[in-house]
Amino acid sequence: MVAKDLVIIKGAGDLATAVGHKLFRCGFSVIMTEIPQPTCVRRQVSFANAIYEKRWAVEGISAEAADSFEDMIQVMKSGKIPVIIDPSCKIQERIKAPYLVDAVLAKKNIGTKKNDAAVVIGLGPGFRAGVDVDMVIETNRGHNLGRIYFEGGAEADTGIPGNIGGYTKERVLRAPVEGFIRHVKNIGDFVQYSEAVSFVGNQPLRAEIDGIIRGLIHDGLFVKAGLKIGDIDPRGNIEYLDKISDKARNIAGGVLEGILIKTTNLQKKR
Repeated sequence: MVAKDLVIIKGAGDLATAVGHKLFRCGFSVIMTEIPQPTCVRRQVSFANAIYEKRWAVEGISAEAADSFEDMIQVMKSGKIPVIIDPSCKIQERIKAPYLVDAVLAKKNIGTKKNDAAVVIGLGPGFRAGVDVDMVIETNRGHNLGRIYFEGGAEADTGIPGNIGGYTKERVLRAPVEGFIRHVKNIGDFVQYSEAVSFVGNQPLRAEIDGIIRGLIHDGLFVKAGLKIGDIDPRGNIEYLDKISDKARNIAGGVLEGILIKTTNLQKKR
């Protein structure tokens, strides 16, 4: 099966969702793949949350979990974005989408190849444009955010979260130990410095700044020590919670531009 203007996006976290959202609004058909238990932090703006909730909407666009190929087709026909559990993106072998975007953000290439589709795009570090993908989109905040690389790769991961309200690493919540996570606060709650947000096993995870909880991974997951499990926004504006971020919009714009450039060049060669 070959579908014109179909994009498969590997991953359905907040950055991947911004890409899917923009492409869908621009007339592309979109399929998103995920792992069985996504660990997306900004669940309010992640289509991956459909895996847990069955249906999820972000800024007027709806996604729905699909349990099979047939379900996926039905979700697409209903005008929604299907999210299917498919860690290895095996669906591409069956549906032959002309566009493939690797938005897993693993900081390394975990299996994407340049011949997987007519146009293959990788987000962030770990990809080499012209080698394992056609192009790479910059994901680091700064002057190059959203830039398209047709040669080489993106900037190396700094390991430092983006500055929001004057805070970087302080706003990120990381699991203090390995274990099952239990939240005592929810997304949208206001927390103060040193207040417990979650427990990993019996170990409390405390806020390092005052602010609104912008993101938390799904409750009850087993996490490893050091895993990012939450995000606090010191700006305190609750309206930001269900809005795609400026960073994500920049990256999505780069993907759309890259697809249009590559498609135009392919058409000129015919």
